[in-house]
Amino acid sequence: MIDPFGRTITYLRLSVTDRCDLRCVYCMSEDMEFLPKADLLSLEELERLADAFLRLGVRKLRLTGGEPLVRRGIMDLIKRLGKHVAAGRLDELTLTTNGTQLAVCAEDLAKAGVRRINVSLDSLDPAVFRRITRTGDLKKVLTGIAAAKAAGLMVKINAVALKGITEYEVDCLVAWCGEQGHDLTLIETMPLGDIDGDRLDQYLPLDAVRRHLEQRWTLEPLTVSSGGPARYVHVAETGRKLGFITPLTEHFCASCNRVRVTCTGTLYPCLGQEDAVDLRAPLRAGESDALLERAIMAAIDHKPEGHDFIIDENHRRPALSRHMNTTGG
Repeated sequence: MIDPFGRTITYLRLSVTDRCDLRCVYCMSEDMEFLPKADLLSLEELERLADAFLRLGVRKLRLTGGEPLVRRGIMDLIKRLGKHVAAGRLDELTLTTNGTQLAVCAEDLAKAGVRRINVSLDSLDPAVFRRITRTGDLKKVLTGIAAAKAAGLMVKINAVALKGITEYEVDCLVAWCGEQGHDLTLIETMPLGDIDGDRLDQYLPLDAVRRHLEQRWTLEPLTVSSGGPARYVHVAETGRKLGFITPLTEHFCASCNRVRVTCTGTLYPCLGQEDAVDLRAPLRAGESDALLERAIMAAIDHKPEGHDFIIDENHRRPALSRHMNTTGG
């Protein structure tokens, strides 16, 4: 799959649910209305969709949400998808999680063929963590991360930089990740969905964060890529990687190799655009996947060059109405 700008699409981010057991302030409003369960693709349909993308060239599959591990029966799907890794048809099966379910699921994830996961963790302060998540228990997440590490999973921590909330903790996160053996990626808040607040009040440019970090840490540029949007440095003092995802201060669109599919079967070629293609109808049109594959290829043929995210005094409202949990992280 090659888009109009010559980028080869090898990475699928597949949402399995829009539901989450947290209510992070940068992701969703406090009183979210989730989709009726009947609207979601079945686990069998999600598997069939993933299989179609694999035939068309996808080599990396990330399961997202909402929180993927709250979907009933999700481990059965992960086990079936993990067989593609064992057979060499898929280079990597991974997921992004908030960590609340890891204490229960970590060993099964490792047995299913998952080798690394991303865990969203924005603060190591229990009070700040609860403020950000509205409902979260930091101890539960840290216990889950420890279980993942014990199960042999590589853990990368994702932290959203929030002005006045987490900007004073970035040093602590870098140090803690070094002690625990985790890589860390910092992310600028993305203007998706109404969050019951002002996006500009949250926005913390990562170029400013990096200048602050350079006063304490030795950040050595790296050319490695995980296949995602992060630009990495090596932290000499900890020996770990530190990534920066900067959808606002420095676009990463030129190297985009990914598309997203929601839990209802809507394919978004770009996170930051409204252009979308319905895959549910061709998926349910019959036993043949010919219509499905044609729909996927049509979407790739119209993948835009990049997103148009802006946050400033003139752009305080969300760039798009849909929330991050709807699209998939």
